[in-house]
Amino acid sequence: MEQFLEQIAELLEEDVVNTSDELKSFDAWDSLTILSIIAFADENYGVTLNAKEINEAQTVGGLKALIDSKVN
Repeated sequence: MEQFLEQIAELLEEDVVNTSDELKSFDAWDSLTILSIIAFADENYGVTLNAKEINEAQTVGGLKALIDSKVN
């Protein structure tokens, strides 16, 4: 989980993120960041996400749960 949080923080251009942080609350949250998350999930976890799923995840923890649900 720690590595995931570090990688997501980098994508969101933040020093630190927490699982309870809302994705839309970050200054860097935009369509390019969503595309970066799609690429990140594919490259690191071998899962395919779409923008709707990512937005519905709402939080960093929700995004992790979404990815985990597709891995298993």
